[in-house]
Amino acid sequence: MIQHLQHCDQMIRFLHKVAKPFTSARQPQIHLPKHLKPERVNLTLKSYLKSDPIKTILLFSDLLRKKVSSVDSYSLLYVIKACAKKSLATEGKQAHTLVIKLGYEPIIFVQTSLIDMYAATSNVADVHKMFDEIPNKNVVCWTSLISAYVKNEKPYRALDIFRQMQIFNVEPDQVTLTVALSACADLGALDKGVWIHDLIYRKPEFSEDLSLMNALLNMYVKCGDIRKAKLLFDNIRIKDVRSWTSMIVGHALHGQGEEALRLFSALEEKNKSRSRKGHGTEDQILVPNDVMFIGVLMACSHAGMVEEGKRYFRTMIEEYGIKPRPFHFGCMVDLLCRRGLLKEAYSFILAMPIQPNAVIWRTLLGASGVHGNEELGAVARSKLRELDASLVGDDVTLSNIYAAKGMWEEKVMLRDEITQRRTPGCSSIEVKKLFSSMLVERSDYPLD
Repeated sequence: MIQHLQHCDQMIRFLHKVAKPFTSARQPQIHLPKHLKPERVNLTLKSYLKSDPIKTILLFSDLLRKKVSSVDSYSLLYVIKACAKKSLATEGKQAHTLVIKLGYEPIIFVQTSLIDMYAATSNVADVHKMFDEIPNKNVVCWTSLISAYVKNEKPYRALDIFRQMQIFNVEPDQVTLTVALSACADLGALDKGVWIHDLIYRKPEFSEDLSLMNALLNMYVKCGDIRKAKLLFDNIRIKDVRSWTSMIVGHALHGQGEEALRLFSALEEKNKSRSRKGHGTEDQILVPNDVMFIGVLMACSHAGMVEEGKRYFRTMIEEYGIKPRPFHFGCMVDLLCRRGLLKEAYSFILAMPIQPNAVIWRTLLGASGVHGNEELGAVARSKLRELDASLVGDDVTLSNIYAAKGMWEEKVMLRDEITQRRTPGCSSIEVKKLFSSMLVERSDYPLD
């Protein structure tokens, strides 16, 4: 799969090339202490991997230059993982080459780390080649392959491989099932998700795995079965922030705004109670995260609760110290627009500390169409043009506003402008193995 290099010094050169941009005054070169034994080196590499993967590469580079005899399979494992974390595709392949040269390729945990590295660099072809080269594939190998396809947005293929795994009589573990459920959630494949739930049900100990239960909850939410999601949520004995977030966002996505807000209030009450009592391992305070607040603000928007939405937005910033992201600003604009508060929404957009994106301006444009505000509609369309994100539908929306207001001159002017920018339509037809193309450039078709 990857051609062998002639000498290890090529690997050293690659490591120095990777490390070079990082050897500055702010982050000096890492030097290998003379007294450091191989076991201690590996512990240091592992420690750096958690805090700063680049330092792992720097230290390994120094190790190759000064104490190459100390390099073992664990040293390479940490370098491969560092390449995966930083998505270093070429460097990861060269690390694989060094694995081959030093004879560590048959080691299973090195093989699975290579699969993860190729997945992190979006190289699915090499992922599968690496998997095919493993003679004795265990559950970890299969899970890594399934995960690679999920990470690279190929959930159909991931589920196919999950099924193949069972045909080969390899028993899935909790991690495998968690990854397979992610594929079901991405596809909206409820039937397959229910089938996996049945597999989980057969092993009672799996129900104690919170990560697996959260994946199952997320699958039901994304597949639209909010009733089963709520039943599962209620049966999870010890919930974490992900559990609460999935359920709150699930209610909000399915138009159950009041249920979402009741659940969020229940979490706040639990946190207050735990704070008064003091919290142990099972009674820890669960601090809401930014994703949970997206669900809360969506719920306020769907329920038309403007003042509550404003209060939660302030609470998110002032009490929890969460910096709003574009999604949060978008939810607030949507909340105001749904209630017809277009001028307030526009003022809110102008006061945003970040540049409004196309979704925000399109929300205002759509609301202007609903409420017949031609002035703000024109502003929103103009902003979309500035962002180079304008769609034909945006022009149609503004045209319809002009028509509803009897502003025929403005409508005609807009139509002429659209006609000049419109890309001619093209279609093709196959007749007796010959293709014919037709180009449509007529401008006398109605705009709406």
